[in-house]
Amino acid sequence: MPCIGTTATEHMETQTLDIPVLWPNYFEDCEQCVKRLVEALGCLDGMLSVHVHPDRRTVEVSYVKDLLTFETIRQAARDLGVTLAERFKHDKVELVGLDCPDCAAKIEKAIGRVPGVSWVSANFATSMLVVEYEPSLVNLDVIAKKVRQLGYEVVLPGREQAWPSRAVAEVLSKNIRLLLTAASGAFLIGGLLAQFVAGRADVGNFILISSALLSSVIPIRSAYYSVRARTLDTNFLVVVAAAGAIWLGDYLEAATVLFLFSLGSLLEALSADKARRSIKSLLEEFPESVLVIRNGQTQQVPLADVEVGETVLIRPGDKIPVDGTIVAGESTVSEAAITGEPTPKTKTKGDTVYAGSLNGDGALEVRTSCRVEENTVSKIIHLVEEAQAQKATSQHFSETVGRYYTPVVITIAAIVALVGGVAFPYAYGVWLKKALTLLVVACPCALVVSVPVAVVCAIANAAKSGVLIKGGVHLEALAQISVVAFDKTGTLTEGKLNVCEIAAFGEYTAVDVVAAAAAVESRSGHPLANAIIDYAKSIGVREMHVSFFEALPGKGARAIADGEVYYVGNKRLMTELGFDPPEDNLFVTGDSKPHTVAYVANERGIIGAIAFADSVRPTAKATIAELKSCGVRKTVLLTGDTADAARTVAHCLGIDEVYAELLPEQKAKLIRQLSSSRSEKVAMVGDGINDAPALAAAHVGIAMGGLGSQSAIEVADVTLMADDIFMLPYTLRLGRRARSVIVQNIVFSIGIATLLIIGALSQHVSLVGGVLGHEGSALLVIANGIRLLRRKR
Repeated sequence: MPCIGTTATEHMETQTLDIPVLWPNYFEDCEQCVKRLVEALGCLDGMLSVHVHPDRRTVEVSYVKDLLTFETIRQAARDLGVTLAERFKHDKVELVGLDCPDCAAKIEKAIGRVPGVSWVSANFATSMLVVEYEPSLVNLDVIAKKVRQLGYEVVLPGREQAWPSRAVAEVLSKNIRLLLTAASGAFLIGGLLAQFVAGRADVGNFILISSALLSSVIPIRSAYYSVRARTLDTNFLVVVAAAGAIWLGDYLEAATVLFLFSLGSLLEALSADKARRSIKSLLEEFPESVLVIRNGQTQQVPLADVEVGETVLIRPGDKIPVDGTIVAGESTVSEAAITGEPTPKTKTKGDTVYAGSLNGDGALEVRTSCRVEENTVSKIIHLVEEAQAQKATSQHFSETVGRYYTPVVITIAAIVALVGGVAFPYAYGVWLKKALTLLVVACPCALVVSVPVAVVCAIANAAKSGVLIKGGVHLEALAQISVVAFDKTGTLTEGKLNVCEIAAFGEYTAVDVVAAAAAVESRSGHPLANAIIDYAKSIGVREMHVSFFEALPGKGARAIADGEVYYVGNKRLMTELGFDPPEDNLFVTGDSKPHTVAYVANERGIIGAIAFADSVRPTAKATIAELKSCGVRKTVLLTGDTADAARTVAHCLGIDEVYAELLPEQKAKLIRQLSSSRSEKVAMVGDGINDAPALAAAHVGIAMGGLGSQSAIEVADVTLMADDIFMLPYTLRLGRRARSVIVQNIVFSIGIATLLIIGALSQHVSLVGGVLGHEGSALLVIANGIRLLRRKR
């Protein structure tokens, strides 16, 4: 249920807040729920305005403080959530046999009329139906029955395996259409030969009518269901047009129209199916059963029956079927299917592996950490399917235009037939042909499919490259980004401190200092300990024998190593020991200095100091340069670290603006300030947890390293699954490519439709030409959208 939470900033009499909102997965998909939230909050006394930003998951409210409190707003949202949860249910089902764009509109309209259904959305590109209904009035079985009455099959949640007719439906929707189209084409050629080669018009006409009948089997069936659904789709209009041509005695034109329409529909269905299958390829070759070690015995067990905590044996070359931790074995593992990173990683005992990864040449024993339906691949597919089902802003535009376009053109066709026939009775056949041609071009299939196919292909491309984009809204927003803000630690830097410089005093060398520090820290649990020990190992420092160790909380530690007392700690410890620490600028180079300095001393005094810094990611500088080359106007660094550390990183990477020593809410405030200009669209890149307020405030929130981090996936609009910031320019470029393709498709489909209408009215486009233009434009926009499946790294 919606749950609002923020810190209100005091204003004089009215208050305007942009509030982060936590809502269920279905909420963004459901237009009705968004409207209900606006209405529920708008009815409160003192509320001036309410605006929901689904793409940013925020609600902007403006209210009079004397009449309304923030807590009242929060409670109203909670009450709405309880009401929605109790009264409405949201489900998503897969449709089978959805082979034309206006079929989706037909289903949407018919299901929307079912009593108890309050909202429905059918997506042709994904073949998914999202429905909101009242369980007290209707259930999913009734909705499925209605879909089947329209001539389509439906896969209900959790019943995929128990549904034997799915394969039959797929064969009917593809192979039979293929056979009928091929037979129709053969008869069409035969009719032409009989008419124009053998001179047998009667035989030729009979064969042509047979060709038309073969081609019309599926369109007539679809037209029948279209009439039952009280809507007019392309199948109905083409059948009427072909029947009119036969009535006028033009058998060749009728046969050609139906054959071309059948061929175009077949190619259109196959092309759309390619886009639908793109993300499901993640599940290819996934084993149905796995080897599980139970009571010391290896057993073959169905994958769905593997429980949390069980040990799964993964043989060399197998696809890893579970998320878990390696308890035995060592191997190289490719995570390319999840992260897009082609280089395999060496995995050994204690390392985490993820479902969908490919095991190398070693055997592994993996203790599972979750059930199969909760593993990484299942999460990715679920999120991507949800994203594909969401409608982009441009898709709403194309569907709205399409909704009014068809009735207008049909009305024009009726007027042409009636007025032309009455005014020019001697040329009635000519005017009827014009009207029939207008009917053929009346359904804006190309326009309706132009946006969703591009969005689906782009999101699938991103998912295969290890980037999750949560819907067309966010994909379109990526294309508009002009400012990119970054968190520092763990985003632009590695997120762990490393030794960066060593200073030795008096007769001691840097090796002496490192050896003493490593001896003390070998018994410590301090975050700096690993950095010192790793550095000591890397330069081959001799290990000292430690006979005593004591931690000094808040100051450091001391130990006896090789019979001598050593201290490692901060300036406060050195001062308490009676030593005079060096000046603060000991390691300053220019205007930069390290993050942390640890002093090393013995009983006689300070023998040296070690500087630590968080290493900048190797690809960070190239990422900033690439962002600027792909149209980002400004880059900004937002960090809670010190100003000196922030300036050092920004100077190294070429970042334009720096804001340091920020709390999470201050980061969010700065994001809103950066977004205040209408011309600026801001993306925030962070780790998805500490930066949640800033990610929510940005036009697009981008989380780093989502692999294994469910919180990162949930909080952001876009998640880079691999811990690779260089995927960011790829993601922005993909958004820009997608926008370009969407604009091309919309302009092309509207332009072709306009030309076809003008051509039909002026008699420059025949009935056959209308079918070619109609089917050809739909095929071209689908083919143009499918270009987005190509992975450009």
